[in-house]
Amino acid sequence: MMNKWWHQSIKYLLLLSFIIPLLTACAVSDSVKDQYPLQSVNGSGNETSYVYRADNISVPDVAANLADQRKPEQQSEVSTERMFLVYSDEVIQLDQAPDDPSDTLIAINSTEYVRQNYSSSFLQGYLIASVLDDLFDHGKYGKGKYRGYTTKDIYKPNTSYRVPTVEDKKLAPPLTVNRTGSVFKRSKDANASASSPNTSSSQNKDTITSKPATKGKIVKEANESSKSNKVYTKPRTSKPSVKVGKSRVTRRR
Repeated sequence: MMNKWWHQSIKYLLLLSFIIPLLTACAVSDSVKDQYPLQSVNGSGNETSYVYRADNISVPDVAANLADQRKPEQQSEVSTERMFLVYSDEVIQLDQAPDDPSDTLIAINSTEYVRQNYSSSFLQGYLIASVLDDLFDHGKYGKGKYRGYTTKDIYKPNTSYRVPTVEDKKLAPPLTVNRTGSVFKRSKDANASASSPNTSSSQNKDTITSKPATKGKIVKEANESSKSNKVYTKPRTSKPSVKVGKSRVTRRR
């Protein structure tokens, strides 16, 4: 009994060890999204950059707050002007706002966005070589010239930044979408109805018709003499004929 309880405890601990990091991984993006207004958006799909503004909060204070929520794989040296937090799925760049030094601009960049836009030589001044090798796949990426949102007018990314829309604010990281699907059975006359001139194209596109299943039965051939409705008729058989005769035995000479 004791051994069973011990095994169950280990199983639950292992399960928690997998779940807790996943929950923590979303904490930084969720916190930034909920606390700070979205200022700009760039990119799409898995190559995105979302920029937020933290009013009256310095770069080191924002970095410390984010690092407390989720420990980064590496954090650059403390600076009032610019800092980086590197995670497995994103790179966060913190910059002192050019128009107001008391504010901090928070750029949450996906890993793919950094690979396609950033200059690896630029990040060498902030991150260690091993992290850069992993981030840029040992020199496969990192050929861009981009250096962050505050210098986007000088070092331009692949696409232009824009003011976020209402949908952008809803889709800010983490980018998760819940969808449901349905499975339809295609009927035999689906193609015929689609090509019929009397059927509108919108009805063909939105509706798939289906006919109820029909039952079948076995019937006899039309050329058979019997008109019986029976499914199967046992063939008639006659008794074998028996020939009666006499025989005799003769002695061989």
